[in-house]
Amino acid sequence: MSKFLKIFAPAGAGAASMLTMAYVLADQFIVDMPAPVRGTLVQPANAQDTATTEEEPMAQDAPMVVMAAAEMPEGGFGLGRDALAEEIAAWDIDVRPDGQGLPAGSGDVWTGEEVFVAKCAACHGDFGEAVGRWPVLAGGRDTLSDDDPVKTIGSYWPYLSTVYDYVNRAMPFGEAQSLEPDEIYAITAYLLYVNDLVEDDFTLTNENFLEVEMPNTDNFFMDDRAEVELPLFVSADVCMENCKDSVEITMHASVLDVTPDDEEETAEAAEPAAEAEVVVEEPVAEEAAVEEVAVAAVDPALVEAGEGAFRQCKSCHQVGEGAVNRSGPQLNGIVNRTIGSVEGFRYSGTFNDAQEAGDVWTEEMLAAFLADPKGTMAGTKMSFRGVRNEDDITALIAYLKSFGTE
Repeated sequence: MSKFLKIFAPAGAGAASMLTMAYVLADQFIVDMPAPVRGTLVQPANAQDTATTEEEPMAQDAPMVVMAAAEMPEGGFGLGRDALAEEIAAWDIDVRPDGQGLPAGSGDVWTGEEVFVAKCAACHGDFGEAVGRWPVLAGGRDTLSDDDPVKTIGSYWPYLSTVYDYVNRAMPFGEAQSLEPDEIYAITAYLLYVNDLVEDDFTLTNENFLEVEMPNTDNFFMDDRAEVELPLFVSADVCMENCKDSVEITMHASVLDVTPDDEEETAEAAEPAAEAEVVVEEPVAEEAAVEEVAVAAVDPALVEAGEGAFRQCKSCHQVGEGAVNRSGPQLNGIVNRTIGSVEGFRYSGTFNDAQEAGDVWTEEMLAAFLADPKGTMAGTKMSFRGVRNEDDITALIAYLKSFGTE
């Protein structure tokens, strides 16, 4: 008897606990069935005992079950409420290509630059050139037919409304929908500017929004695959000849999350520096003395000011010990260096032409290029819009000279 109790007593206690829990959960979470529905559902169940023939059981009652279940009791089920107008407005924020949904507002290019640098440049670079694996927003014109096209706002996007809508809906990263309409107009104007679609005095408003034409608009068309391609595929004879004996998987999409992590960015930034081999030649004593005199001749205060101005160049260029090429070439010894001569960097055609011609980065040439890159070197891939302040240009050149000259 004791052996029986040891085996079955715990099992009985467990079963009792489960039944008690089931009762409590049912009592708290299962809503009682409305009386009209409960009555019609119970009625067919009772009708099983009174069916007159085996051939037509519940023939008349079965439709009543379906109809009763679909009916809503007067006054509803008592669940939820109608959405308020302000709640609907909070979700209704999309902006369409025809301008529908645009709020009143305006923003100019230079205000957009300030907001972009503060809110967006950490990921996308000061000029939309991108940092690490974050999306590039500028450049890429005439690359869509290449093996590795650069799809940016200026090269690919067909509608300006997509820019406004996306910035409004999802940006800045981690602070979505925190921007005011005027800030979004300004950011959109700045993105147009760094893509060479507007001039630096442009102001974007809800009134002139539709006047901006995107370069790739005409290359988009309505998706007609369901009407054109699908019927051809379905009606065509299926090929069952010359099939491969086996299929070999050569590559896997191992990274599903495209949002860069800080650790990955650090590793990527460190990798080129680790791979770069720096060959240091012993300088002749006389050359070293000349270089020290040249550096000493530069005004330290001017160099310090140039270091501050160089912050807008850091996303693309490096200087100093261990400097390597990034999206732009390293700038050590750039003053009086032959244009387009940094080894290992892929220059645009205009820089290659300058190198073949033997053109040199004189201080005058540097000053002109820093002020207006695309006007000085037409065809340059650099999306930098230029340094506006002449004092900053002078300080930048002094700062670059502090890293040597040719």
